[in-house]
Amino acid sequence: MWKRVYFDEFFGDFWPSLDQLRPYFLLPPGQRWFFDSGNDGAVLSAGTGEYTGDPVARRAQDKVDFYINGHPTHGVLLFYRRWDGRHQKQQGFYSRGDLTRLNEFVRTLHDDRLSVGLFIPFEQAWNAVKEFIETDGALPTSIAWIASRDLPPEVFPEP
Repeated sequence: MWKRVYFDEFFGDFWPSLDQLRPYFLLPPGQRWFFDSGNDGAVLSAGTGEYTGDPVARRAQDKVDFYINGHPTHGVLLFYRRWDGRHQKQQGFYSRGDLTRLNEFVRTLHDDRLSVGLFIPFEQAWNAVKEFIETDGALPTSIAWIASRDLPPEVFPEP
């Protein structure tokens, strides 16, 4: 199994330890995350076999991407995407926040629009990130999810 990370100062073919990631989620507001770095997003990825840059070979592998977007007021939006290389099928799940707020949006530091209704508190997000790492990329069961196919198209407006 290969692993990759893009998370603040962590970048490469590994996952940071839980001790390294914990402060991003559990420190008091104003001290957690890495908003001052000009970035508010991160991703942990894993897959079967050897990591390859060849897109054809990659499509035959199973792969998971765990996207993490932090917001100082609304918390964290998680997106879990799994690619089944054998069946050539993708599944996606978003953290389930307050679904009555799906049509409210915030902008990321990269100017992407994200639905406020998909954000959860930092502490809950930490439990999911921790579980993702401890289970080598399984969909965490410690939080509620909503399948991307079950979300209305308005949740993903054109830029």
